[in-house]
Amino acid sequence: MRRVWPPDEAGSVDRAELERLYGYPEDRSQWLAMNFVSSVDGAVEVAGRSRGLSNEADREVYPLGSSLADVILVGASTAIIEEFRGVEPDEQQAELRARHGLAPVPRIAVVTSGRSLPADAPVITDVQVPTIVITCRSAPAALREEWEAAGAEVLVAGDGSVDFAAATSALAQRGLKRIHCDGGPRLFGSLLEAGVVDELRLTLSPMLVSGTAERIAAGTGIDPAHLTLASVLAQDDTLLLRYLINR
Repeated sequence: MRRVWPPDEAGSVDRAELERLYGYPEDRSQWLAMNFVSSVDGAVEVAGRSRGLSNEADREVYPLGSSLADVILVGASTAIIEEFRGVEPDEQQAELRARHGLAPVPRIAVVTSGRSLPADAPVITDVQVPTIVITCRSAPAALREEWEAAGAEVLVAGDGSVDFAAATSALAQRGLKRIHCDGGPRLFGSLLEAGVVDELRLTLSPMLVSGTAERIAAGTGIDPAHLTLASVLAQDDTLLLRYLINR
């Protein structure tokens, strides 16, 4: 893997440099990095799943974000479709987390406004540490009790819909300030609208998909957010981009 941007730092990239690039700043009270893989024509899925776009380069870089995070944030629909489960660090990931002073296992935080998340979903039941279910006050009380009975911690933020600024602040107050977000597009759109995204990490897979696949962000729309290109890595025909969100 080689770095092509910034041009004055071009050259091969070793593991230590990858950890620096895909880690989280220590001087920030909260940092939310959004992660996506897309085709060159903007599709975020093949046959309904993102894994059809992933490749060797993406699989080398993508796990660093979650391995160096305090919490992995995901939407309920994505958690169900992608069959999310709790993280089980291998020996290398465990050593990495210990070296960076992180808890042995990152938490999972799953966002839902109501019935899209059944209490027996693997993202709740198949975990080493309790999943945080982020929801709003309009979610049925009985369902909230079911999530808790299944072992989840329920975090209520907002009334009729999830208040993402309040939710991410509540995560940081729990010591979960390094947030690795796995999407999908509607969650990304909502986080952008709330103004809480700090970084976009985008793998551009060398594929054309066409069809009706979604783009990486969807929602009611925002004033265009301007970005600063932080780094570009290349491996074979794949580009791995990091953008900082200008506030």
